[in-house]
Amino acid sequence: MSESIPESEASFAAAADERTAMLSLSLAQMEVAASTDVGMRRSQNEDFYLYHYRLEHLETPLGTSVQAKGLFVLCDGMGGHARGEIASLEAARVFKQQVEAEWTTELPSREVLRAAALTANQALFDLNQAAAVSGSDRMGTTLVAILLQGTKVAIIHVGDSRAYRYSRLTGLDQLTRDHEVGQLAIAQGVDPDVAYARPEAHQLTQALGPRNNDWLDPEVRFLEVREDTVFLLCSDGLSDFDLVEEIADTHVAPLLQTRTSLQFGIQQLIEAANEAGGHDNITVVAVRLRLRPQLGPVI
Repeated sequence: MSESIPESEASFAAAADERTAMLSLSLAQMEVAASTDVGMRRSQNEDFYLYHYRLEHLETPLGTSVQAKGLFVLCDGMGGHARGEIASLEAARVFKQQVEAEWTTELPSREVLRAAALTANQALFDLNQAAAVSGSDRMGTTLVAILLQGTKVAIIHVGDSRAYRYSRLTGLDQLTRDHEVGQLAIAQGVDPDVAYARPEAHQLTQALGPRNNDWLDPEVRFLEVREDTVFLLCSDGLSDFDLVEEIADTHVAPLLQTRTSLQFGIQQLIEAANEAGGHDNITVVAVRLRLRPQLGPVI
């Protein structure tokens, strides 16, 4: 028989969470790690990631706070004759350039982020048109990106590369919805088991490059970090077959603890994907945020 938490303890924990939620929170620490691996079955790595961030530490008698601004991008390329490598690199480069040109003191708007993704798509589409390639030889790529400004976060994605967050209160939370046939069928009311029994279930419904902007609908969402959190960006070499969900307790939860090396932790995630078959390239970008109550005015 399982033991229940005494009502007094549960009430105390709930009250503590409520008090924390009422406090103004500031960033105390940010750590970043990233790694990529070709996997066990591919001869070349068509994944690409980049990140660029700036930290400013503010020291006061009340403690240390951190002003952070960062862009984290992951792309999973596709296309014949190594064109996937070109697609993922070029999409990330163009997207970063477009976003940073419009990013000042606040997170870019939904419109700015979507426009940046569309510009990256057009750049790849033009390369495909110039090369006169068709079908599976056309270069393309997924894109998932996290933008961070203090405790405010924006997420944009196209394709099936994912963003997750892990925190004490939410546990593992998938922040993106795969742009693939199976998810489209589910949105139309098909039972998930039936949707993913179809052979084309994992075929992408959106990607940067193969088609013009009329076919593209990048998804954007905004959120605010309210507790210590780890964000993960990953390609489907890690996320396929619900592997992240399966190993969340053993491999993702420890990343929340500062005593765990973030770089070591993501290498463990990559090893888990390879042990599960390593069917595709595997890329992980991790951002660990620690928060503290803001006890005084912001200077």
